[in-house]
Amino acid sequence: MTEVTTYNDGKVLRGEVDVVREFPLVLRVNDREIVTLIASPHDLRFLVAGFLRLQGFVTHLDDFLMLSVCNDYGIANVRIKGEIPAELKPVLTSGCGTGITFLLPEAACARGIADGVQVPVTAIFELMKQVALSSAKYKSHGGVHSAAVGDTAGRLLLHAEDLGRHNTIDRLAGEALLKGIPLSGTILATSGRVSAEMATKAALLGIAVIVSRTSPTDMAIRICEDAGIALVGYLRGTRFTAYTHPEYILFP
Repeated sequence: MTEVTTYNDGKVLRGEVDVVREFPLVLRVNDREIVTLIASPHDLRFLVAGFLRLQGFVTHLDDFLMLSVCNDYGIANVRIKGEIPAELKPVLTSGCGTGITFLLPEAACARGIADGVQVPVTAIFELMKQVALSSAKYKSHGGVHSAAVGDTAGRLLLHAEDLGRHNTIDRLAGEALLKGIPLSGTILATSGRVSAEMATKAALLGIAVIVSRTSPTDMAIRICEDAGIALVGYLRGTRFTAYTHPEYILFP
């Protein structure tokens, strides 16, 4: 808890509040330090597995020879079957706190969703409702993002929270990989802005629909258009805006 002073309508109050934690995690792969991830301190195995999956370093669960996270020292030690490229070109993204990726957004264009996916409007609203109900950390102290994947009926499959919206996608990808949950043709719901990095990661996972409470960027719109993803933004109350592929949405 952190001691704070609050001013409210002429009154000065002192008390304690819970605040968001930032946890730096050094990621070592095959005895090589490749990046430091800044994230929330929970469920870090999911974050590490998802990050490596979405960078293209692993594809299947058996690609991992070892996955160990030491919270005391802030180090994740991973051994994988393949080798990390000798030269990595990091891209600083527009994610919270500036995310990092070794992928270019154009990498998503080669991926597409299964043909014939149709998502009812009711499923989109239902999944966002489930995200709101599941966001325990935001309810307690705010300052974190949440994301979830659901099926085409709006049923919640996985949920993740993190101080970085890009980290939430990695967490979902990692948990799905470690638990053997397929994500192709599902709906991705997020509380944050949809950036190029998030659109790329969604395309690599085979996501059919992305839904956000706020706006997408122009690059995210182009990626979703090329990758065959229905991109929905500004979902508020009973309204939303479809930026790409509205034909995937079953309107009443």
